[in-house]
Amino acid sequence: MLDPSSSEEESDELLEEERRDVLVAAGGGSPRSLPPPPRDPRGREAGAARAASPSPSPSVLSEGREEQERLQREEREKRLRLQLYVFIARCIAHPFNAKQPTDMARRQQKLNKQQLQILKERFQAFLNGETQIMADEAFCNAVRSYYEVFLKSDRVARMVHSGGCSANDFREVFKKNIEKRVRSLPEIDGLSKETVLSSWLAKYDAIYRGEEDFCKQPNRMALSAVSELILSKEQLYEMFQQILGIKKLEHQLIYNACQLDNGDEQAAQIRRELDGRLQLAEQMARERKFPKFVTREMENMYIEELRSSVNLLMANLESLPVSKGGPEFKLQKLKRSQNSAFLDIGDENEVQLSKSDVVLSFTLEIVIMEVQGLKSVAPNRIVYCTMEVEGGEKLQTDQAEASRPQWGTQGDFTTTHPRPVVKVKLFTESTGVLALEDKELGRVVLYPTSNSPKSPDLHKMIVPKNSQDSDLKIKLAVRMDKPPHMKHCGYLYALGQKVWKRWKKRYFVLVQVSQYTFAMCSYREKKSEPQELMQLEGYTVDYTAPHTGLQGGRMFFNAVKEGDTVIFASDDEQDRILWVQAMYRATGQSYKPVPASQAQKMNPKGGNVDTDTFPLYTDRGQKHGMDEFISANPCKFDHASLFRLLQRQTLDHRLNDSYSCLGWFSPGQVFVLDEYCARYGVRGCHRHLCYLNELIEHSENGSVIDPTLLHYSFAFCASHVHGNRPDGIGTVSVDEKERFEEIKDRLSSLLENQISHFRYCFPFGRPEGALKATLSLLERVLMKDIATPIPAEEVKKVVRICLEKAALINYTRLTEYAKIEETMNQATPARKLEEVLHLAELCIEVLQQNEEHHSEAFAWWPELLAEHAEKFLSLYSVDMDSALEAQPQDSWDSFPLFQLLNNALRNDTFLCNGKFHKHLQEIFVPMVIRYIDLMESSIAQSIHRGLEQESWQPVNNGSATSEDLFWKLDALQMFVFDLHWPEPEFAHHLEQRLKLMATDMIEACVKRTRIAFELKLQKTNKSTDLRIPSSLCTMFNVLVDAKKQTAKLCILDGGQEFASQWQQYHSKIDDLIEETVKEIISLLVSKVVSVLEGVLSKLSRYDEGTFFSSLVSFTVKAAAKYVDVPKPGMDLADTYIMFVRQNQDILREKVNEEMYIEKLFDQWYSSSMKVICMWLADRLDLQLHIYQLKTLIKIVKKTYRDFRLQGVLEGTLNSKTYDTVHSRLTVEEATVSVTDAGGLQGITMKDSDEEEG
Repeated sequence: MLDPSSSEEESDELLEEERRDVLVAAGGGSPRSLPPPPRDPRGREAGAARAASPSPSPSVLSEGREEQERLQREEREKRLRLQLYVFIARCIAHPFNAKQPTDMARRQQKLNKQQLQILKERFQAFLNGETQIMADEAFCNAVRSYYEVFLKSDRVARMVHSGGCSANDFREVFKKNIEKRVRSLPEIDGLSKETVLSSWLAKYDAIYRGEEDFCKQPNRMALSAVSELILSKEQLYEMFQQILGIKKLEHQLIYNACQLDNGDEQAAQIRRELDGRLQLAEQMARERKFPKFVTREMENMYIEELRSSVNLLMANLESLPVSKGGPEFKLQKLKRSQNSAFLDIGDENEVQLSKSDVVLSFTLEIVIMEVQGLKSVAPNRIVYCTMEVEGGEKLQTDQAEASRPQWGTQGDFTTTHPRPVVKVKLFTESTGVLALEDKELGRVVLYPTSNSPKSPDLHKMIVPKNSQDSDLKIKLAVRMDKPPHMKHCGYLYALGQKVWKRWKKRYFVLVQVSQYTFAMCSYREKKSEPQELMQLEGYTVDYTAPHTGLQGGRMFFNAVKEGDTVIFASDDEQDRILWVQAMYRATGQSYKPVPASQAQKMNPKGGNVDTDTFPLYTDRGQKHGMDEFISANPCKFDHASLFRLLQRQTLDHRLNDSYSCLGWFSPGQVFVLDEYCARYGVRGCHRHLCYLNELIEHSENGSVIDPTLLHYSFAFCASHVHGNRPDGIGTVSVDEKERFEEIKDRLSSLLENQISHFRYCFPFGRPEGALKATLSLLERVLMKDIATPIPAEEVKKVVRICLEKAALINYTRLTEYAKIEETMNQATPARKLEEVLHLAELCIEVLQQNEEHHSEAFAWWPELLAEHAEKFLSLYSVDMDSALEAQPQDSWDSFPLFQLLNNALRNDTFLCNGKFHKHLQEIFVPMVIRYIDLMESSIAQSIHRGLEQESWQPVNNGSATSEDLFWKLDALQMFVFDLHWPEPEFAHHLEQRLKLMATDMIEACVKRTRIAFELKLQKTNKSTDLRIPSSLCTMFNVLVDAKKQTAKLCILDGGQEFASQWQQYHSKIDDLIEETVKEIISLLVSKVVSVLEGVLSKLSRYDEGTFFSSLVSFTVKAAAKYVDVPKPGMDLADTYIMFVRQNQDILREKVNEEMYIEKLFDQWYSSSMKVICMWLADRLDLQLHIYQLKTLIKIVKKTYRDFRLQGVLEGTLNSKTYDTVHSRLTVEEATVSVTDAGGLQGITMKDSDEEEG
């Protein structure tokens, strides 16, 4: 809250403006200036001194005059505030129109700069690992993003400075940020995303609070926290003291002098004010002095509205209970009657009171303390007292010994008698056997009234004759309450024409039946109903001089009404003053009676005394100069101007308190302002026009104002000006209409400016829904009247212009933040590209924030936000083009820029292939084509040079050249794929070209590999020493890898238009690879089969009938007689079998494709059996030599088994060729067993079969 003196520190301009809102006199309409400040008693002496001094210079005179004018202006403003506070204090003291609203939204505590800095430090400490809060990497990333993007944003700092940011806003932004992150996380079994979200928010709260909760403000802030609650009267007084700069002493003087704690005085003040407003309305109607309205017919309507508003206030006042907080007292309904008992008839149309309407209810408390002077009974006798109110029940005290007759007993009674009779008796218990009643020792009879003393007192008791207790006294207290409807009571002398026609002393009670009905009633003892009564409506009470002809009473006053006068007299001056004050409140008269002694004191020279100016208040108020403000007639003030000042000061105070109010008043402030407007007749349109003016002014100065609040006030004023009577007022003044048009123009400009600065007026979508409400309000402001909606195209046109301005504003501020201008003018091309890339990241971030935080507000016109983005990007394109033009030729460092921008644009429905996007493509199309051309040439050259120098050492899945080729082709295709080219036709063209290029490159690689394989294979020998070189395996693997890579690098998914053509082209490279693989398998099989053929050719030397065969047989047989000759031919078989097995292992280990190995082994086995079969077929007519047979059996048997172990299928193993070989060898084996019993030495085909089995 502001300090009490803060409202005195307004600028001179503000004070001067409020000074011009002069008070207007009700009668003549001439300005009513406030009284001048009291003069300095030393002024005359100072003036004489100045006259004697030399003449000062003009500058000194000017400075002195300005200082004097400033002091006078401050004094006038101070007096104006004091007068305004008097009116406000009365509204607070006795409200009868408004209540404090309970349905207003609670406002959050605002954040200030210091709290924002502390918050930054706490989040930085968390990110640095300086806290004890445990968190995973995902949460840390979310906090880091929140810290970098939100907390460090200058827009947030401005929002905090403007007072429109609360802790809740910070939490909501974080919550919205993490909701997207949590949704993107993978699902975890047993852990829902809602649980993760709650956990993250709890950790955020822990970081926010830190070690101690800085949201706990010091005491001054804690006191202001109650402003959002329902306030007591004392709290409301304190609030408006601070708002208007009223000191505590001044408030206390006003409080006492205005009798703000006296509900009767406040109700009487209201009645006088309402009567004065009615009189002003009648005077205005007679003199025809009206405000200037838009039509003359509204003048008579204006008078009726004034009367109607006053009548409504009277009805509101009448509906209030007579005395708040008093005992329950049910009023009887007023009724009309022709009863002749009415002594004050009045007008026929008046509501008359019957005697039963003014029956009162009293509560009496009788406390019996002790009895003194009791001597007639023995000390040990029992005594007690009884008490009764005549006509009611009787109560008894406890018993006591006569030596100590003390009780302290209280009896409570209820009676309807204003003058009851109370009887208290003292008894002693009778000891006689035949005594029927206790003995009465004394009695006392009292006649209390509501004015009687309440303290205990000794009363002399009446004792029986011949009693010894001649000085018997009883100490008791009788307290008779004053009902809330009894405003005054006491004894008066009275004489009237219709009532109290005899001058005598009577007991009078001033009874309030309702807020507007009072009666003077005279009562007799023990009577509930008055003997006579007189309604005070229409009477005027005043002090009078003594009437010499009337005996009794010293101080006189009377009540005068047309056709009737009633004279009253009391025994002392103070009693007369109290009666006159009470009746003055009851009559509602505007004239304020002044005693002759006080009037003489105020005007000792005997001049005319304006009794309308001086009240009957304490001398203390007069001493401090408060009487002027207290006695001022509210009807003679321009409350429209006063309310403008009040509302301005209240709004300033509200915007500077500890809450983020956004311009909304607190419930207590709304209550006081509502009550002021209703009580003093401030028009609703004027109120809202002033409110709009202040809100717009604060908004223009940087404060955050809720557009919903502006919308509400504007809609009220628009409805009023166009005659829809939002508050029942049908008159429209010219001033209201002119001010409304002015406000409308200002508001339109403000809204358009806010929409143009939407990123800075509503940063991160805060306050929530404010931008959407601003757009809605703009549509309302653009309407020509309240009935005709504005065409949507016109609103759209205005919003489009605003967003075009917003694009320039946003980009200008972004470049200032990035300092791009300095870099672009002086930096190297590489530095320029780096800055443009950074600027592109910022631009994308801006567009993403616009989409995230503001797209909902522009949901009515999403294309406008897209146009804004295009305009924004077009400004960026200027800097981008400049940086790209500065890059050297064939520089590919700019591709990341394209990827960054394209990835952001291609997923946007409105921006994809938009103006900027197409411009971006036009720039990069030549660069992409040039890059692919150069890469194609480079890859072709690398294939040529690589294969020429290839060592065919295994590298990964192939050779060094093939791996380099496939990596380059894949990298190039991935590069183009990562470009995600948005234009489908060109994207298909790029894909097709890269696939064709890959096909051509792989084809060249396959052909060169085929040639190299054949050359390498030719250089190997054909003996059983042949071991397949690893280089041949590497070449084989290159072809295998090429087969795999074609599926990845050469398949095109281009739709129907490319299907047939590309399928044909792709099958060509597949066929080429397949043919090449078959060829190299055939070459390899031919090579290994040639080894078998070499072995068989060696066996051919043992053919039957040859010279070598005969020689060998003879030599072996001759030698066998003397030595152990080795089995001929077994070494050859073992060598061949070793050759097969080792080459099988080499192929199995070094060739990567299982399928091709199986094909190779199938062909190898089949070819081997075919060669053996053909060799045997050539010797069909010859018997095999024993050694030939043994070698073939072992080769066939081992070959069969080895290839079966390598996975050759049974169908291939047991082919017809194998069956033929098997049968021939079996027959040959049988033949040898017949001719030479031990010739085979255990080598048999049967062994092989058994092994198979």
